[in-house]
Amino acid sequence: MADPLTSGRSVSPALAFGIAAGGIGLFSIMDAFMKSLVLGIGVYNALFWRTMIGAGFGAVVWRGSGGGWPSRRAMRLHLARGCVTAAMATLFFWGLARVPMAQAIALTYIAPLLALLLGAWVLHERVGPRVVVASAVAFGGVLVVLAAQSRMALGPEALHGSVAILVSAVLYAVNLVIARVQAQAARPQEIAFFQSSVVTLLLACAAPWFLVVPGADSWPKLVIGAALGTSSLLLLAWAYAHGDTGYLATTEYTSFIYAAVLGFVVFGERVSLVTLAGAGLIVAACLYAARCRDIAGAGVEAAA
Repeated sequence: MADPLTSGRSVSPALAFGIAAGGIGLFSIMDAFMKSLVLGIGVYNALFWRTMIGAGFGAVVWRGSGGGWPSRRAMRLHLARGCVTAAMATLFFWGLARVPMAQAIALTYIAPLLALLLGAWVLHERVGPRVVVASAVAFGGVLVVLAAQSRMALGPEALHGSVAILVSAVLYAVNLVIARVQAQAARPQEIAFFQSSVVTLLLACAAPWFLVVPGADSWPKLVIGAALGTSSLLLLAWAYAHGDTGYLATTEYTSFIYAAVLGFVVFGERVSLVTLAGAGLIVAACLYAARCRDIAGAGVEAAA
């Protein structure tokens, strides 16, 4: 009988999609906690303490599942994804503190389209000529979202935040591709623990200059944020072990609803019609590119 972890084919695509969507939902809620923390204690301390707590949660889950040291291949992937995640998360949360949540999430939607292109290059997953058209439309959507920002007169800080989020989205596309390969080499519990641990160690290098112990009011948010982040990693790692990169990457679009609602309820942020239009263009472009399963169906065995 085939090993479901390595084959990634023993469950239905719909189940993998649903699990990935659940992971994105938890991550979106974590974003709201992180935005509040970044505004209160800064991006470095919010990210360091949340990730360190998350590594602790991950260690409990990993040891409870039997532990075991990763293979050399898996460790290389853990290190690679951890490095990408550290840069990606720092840029994203720095930008999120300066940009409304819904607008920030809309800008990250270029990541699934980039993941399709990277999946074709690295994993040999098939893509069609429609990706070229979709890329142009998605780029237009990004310009519309940025235009919404200028109409809202959010100031230069928001522009800088948007640029940081766009760079983070490029790194997130790389993250998605590594996640697909990583999920074929390691179990979800191992991935959740080692990714958080690698990011924590990288951030710790800057501790002598930036580390501050948060006040008592920040710790509940840090713990909840860490629990949400670890749970999301477990769900996404499982999903990417059982589905194709381009197909599962479309679950990202559910996060816009969370961002719009949480941004309004928690931070009083309103979503403009222009932002909605831009997000719609990006989502439509990505769905058009990913409409047929066969664009993401090849090369899985080659990546394993």
